[in-house]
Amino acid sequence: MKTIMGRAFCLILLTASLAYAQEVIPLYNGTAPGSTAENYPEKQYFSKSWNTEVVSNVTKPTLTVFKPAPDQKNGTAIIVAPGGGFMALSITSEGFDVAKYLAAKGVTAFVLKYRIAHTGDDATAEFAELYKDKAKFSETVGKVIPLSIADGLAAVAYVRQHASEFGVSPDRVGIIGFSAGGTVALGAAYQYALEGRPAFVAPIYAAAGRLKELPVPADAPPMFIAAATDDNLGLAPDSVALYEKWTAANKSVELHMYAKGGHGFGMHKHNIPTDHWIDRFADWLDLQGFLKK
Repeated sequence: MKTIMGRAFCLILLTASLAYAQEVIPLYNGTAPGSTAENYPEKQYFSKSWNTEVVSNVTKPTLTVFKPAPDQKNGTAIIVAPGGGFMALSITSEGFDVAKYLAAKGVTAFVLKYRIAHTGDDATAEFAELYKDKAKFSETVGKVIPLSIADGLAAVAYVRQHASEFGVSPDRVGIIGFSAGGTVALGAAYQYALEGRPAFVAPIYAAAGRLKELPVPADAPPMFIAAATDDNLGLAPDSVALYEKWTAANKSVELHMYAKGGHGFGMHKHNIPTDHWIDRFADWLDLQGFLKK
């Protein structure tokens, strides 16, 4: 009996591990456009200051695919762009955990590792120190931001072009991004070519930067926005400005501005209303028809 139970337990573990075994797709063949070949390695580690796993020194953009169960798949796909000040990627709280939640809703999710600035042993510590000097920070990450946005645009276009391979509709491919990843998502909202238009865009406590100065596209995608008023990086006004721009252009938009939550709440649980922002996002996706088969 113990042997049978032991084998059954091992089978359960194997099944669980296979369920989380994900396909990783290079976004480009060879060196990414606009970059030179680099010899420093990508790094993943646990950041104590951010209390989550992070990735730094990304030079070769990839998409990690999280597929829903076959009987739950609804034909919608989403690019997930983690934040991290263009110096790191909050890969779990703003990446993998988001993808797993959405895959459970029938959405095929693609976590995007986009190009970020070269950093040393602890990118999150470097970010905290550098961000104190906004001018120096802007100078440091300024060159990589267009490359990050280009990766977001390429990711949406790639999934649309390969939609049949993933069992999704090319007209139901959206993008969600957090903080710096929100900038990447907004790049897709503002600067897309016809073949790369996202079906929907969700900037979460996004850093809009100069993108908010651009005109709203004539066929702009519907937008979902979430942020906290007490955002400690001072980015709450960016979310309000985006909402006002979309409404002024008579485009579909929904804004959730939480009283408390700070910056970077992601999928962290703090026992406050921001814990449920992603449920509101799922409600919005369902309202827009993206969770229906």
